[in-house]
Amino acid sequence: MQVTRIIAIRHGETAWNVDARIQGHLDIPLNDKGLWQAARTGKALAHEPVTTIYSSDLLRAHATAQAVALSTGAPLVADAGLRERCFGSFEGQTFKEIEASHPEDAMRWRQRDPQFVPAGGGESLLMLRERIEGVVGRLASRHADQQIVLVAHGGVMDMLYRLATHQDLQAPRSWELGNASINRLLWTPEGLSLVGWGDAQHLDSGVRDEAWA
Repeated sequence: MQVTRIIAIRHGETAWNVDARIQGHLDIPLNDKGLWQAARTGKALAHEPVTTIYSSDLLRAHATAQAVALSTGAPLVADAGLRERCFGSFEGQTFKEIEASHPEDAMRWRQRDPQFVPAGGGESLLMLRERIEGVVGRLASRHADQQIVLVAHGGVMDMLYRLATHQDLQAPRSWELGNASINRLLWTPEGLSLVGWGDAQHLDSGVRDEAWA
């Protein structure tokens, strides 16, 4: 059986995480706390046998991945397939602003309507699941009997958890998506399974959860 071990990491904190502002595909950098979290995550994984690190090409994820690459010595490869869900014209706004300007869209979003596509070329949850399932399979299948790191975003982490635990897209989220927390999964050609989730012991202070992933 072909098995690939995966360490999945959400990027460190950004100023827009603090403001609860939707980032999506916008390229927002880490704030000072996020840079600290990235460095701590890198140190926590320094002695892990890592073959390759794959990262979203967005700056907040790529900077986090660079800290892991520095500590582990593993090569870093950017892959746009690991980007956050695209929220179209809603990017840059807070959820409260969307509730005020587009209440029907906000309700469909809150209810996790799998077919809801944010205005302006956004992605539905169904589209996101298909993308993430595909990119994980493509990357993990290259590394049988090895361990890789995936550095991405809150929405991506949420989808990985749902795929690994066979959770419905509309199931209420009871798991955390903390910045720079360490999550462990296994991949086989049959799909993902969960090993461990939400390890934040390497962070001395609390991590910020993704409220609307």
